[in-house]
Amino acid sequence: MSKKATFLLPLNLSLAPFLLVLLYHLLSCVAVHGVQEKKILTLHNNIWSPMKSNEAPSSCFSHNLGKGRESSTTLEMKHREICSGKTIDWGKKLRRALTLDNLRVQSLQLKIKAMSSSTTESISEAQTPLTSGMKLQTLNYIVTVDLGGRNMTLIVDTGSDLTWVQCQPCKSCYNQQGPLYDPSVSSSYKTVFCNSSTCQDLVEATGNSGLCGGNNGVDKTTCDYVVSYGDGSYTRGDLGSESIQLGDTNVESFVFGCGRSNKGLFGGASGLMGLGRSSVSLVSQTMKSFNGVFSYCLPSLEDGASGSLSFGDDYKNSTSVSYTPLVQNPQLSSFYVLNLTGASIGGVELESSSFGRGILIDSGTVITRLPPSIYKAVKREFLKQFSGFPSAPSYSILDTCFNLTSYEDVSIPTIKMIFQGNAELEVDVTGVFYFVKPDASLVCLALASLSYENDVGIIGNYQQKNQRVIYDTKQEKLGIAGENCSF
Repeated sequence: MSKKATFLLPLNLSLAPFLLVLLYHLLSCVAVHGVQEKKILTLHNNIWSPMKSNEAPSSCFSHNLGKGRESSTTLEMKHREICSGKTIDWGKKLRRALTLDNLRVQSLQLKIKAMSSSTTESISEAQTPLTSGMKLQTLNYIVTVDLGGRNMTLIVDTGSDLTWVQCQPCKSCYNQQGPLYDPSVSSSYKTVFCNSSTCQDLVEATGNSGLCGGNNGVDKTTCDYVVSYGDGSYTRGDLGSESIQLGDTNVESFVFGCGRSNKGLFGGASGLMGLGRSSVSLVSQTMKSFNGVFSYCLPSLEDGASGSLSFGDDYKNSTSVSYTPLVQNPQLSSFYVLNLTGASIGGVELESSSFGRGILIDSGTVITRLPPSIYKAVKREFLKQFSGFPSAPSYSILDTCFNLTSYEDVSIPTIKMIFQGNAELEVDVTGVFYFVKPDASLVCLALASLSYENDVGIIGNYQQKNQRVIYDTKQEKLGIAGENCSF
């Protein structure tokens, strides 16, 4: 034994310099890897504390951020909660938002199935200030536009097509910040008639043809519309056309819904801006002005944070943009569909047979929904890397939760989604966890599983924060670039 030990000692000493160099490089790689694949999140932030907005209700209205080239303009984008002027119970707001978000996703899945089965059941550049909708009782985002000379605050929704506002005279309207649109005092307002091609285009946009039947033996000439949403919200009224001012760009004869009967969870907004792909969407109607290009940068939830909505391709971004093709699917023609080819957690690539399928990107859905097999892979790897923290019960659609109330900061694995063409969306650190309870005693991974493997996945706005997302409908591609969205 002593002889054998005597023989090994000189061998180890001779290898020592090499082993030390090797160990140094390995540790250096681990350190670099850790810096690249994890980010620090501050848990206790006063934005989650109960607070009252000191801003006047008029602050709901966002601002024009200026004009780029001749065919471009930018609007400020905000969270809508900012303009309520009421005390905000963040815990209640955030928990309620999950319930509403689940209803929206169910509605989208039903709409997709109806479109797939060929049924018609109901289910240049301008930049506009884009704001979070937190203070108008929704996690959606709003912009302000000039419709017929009047400021209207609209929810931005890429999952809808028809733009509409509440109108006078109104049979049944919810409370909104600011006056309702009144077509009777506008010299540029025009009625859309039943026999027009625009009225017939409602089938594609809303799933309901223009309602033109007679009443008491008298034929109806105006084109009526009905749009129903999954949470029970709806808008009903008649189609009209009006001039709309998007930042510094004026668009004549813009077709929109004049809502006479509206109900639902639209907060204090005047209505909704439809940025879908049908012929009646704002994107299609402004094709000549903006060449079918728009982009947004969604701000985080900090009080007063603003992002931007841009129409056209003259947006400001210092980060290189990676592009992925928009998937052509005739059955989902009004949605924006991407090919999700992979994902990684903390730099570890995941495997799933469901990669390579279409997934929607939607500004109106909050939490990203993944096919069960992909979600299980995400959850498994995330828990492996984010270990040692106390777990907490699941809540609503979120089932990977922690109690982090005793921590000031935590290091969390990066989450990346990879699309066809190697385009990447690295989820911002503020989009990884959802604070069900503001004191961090219930913090959940902000991703959820779909019910069935063949349901269509959705990338929600919570994971799109601090990204410039560029929709180029003419070139049929979508661009992604990291950007600080606060103005």
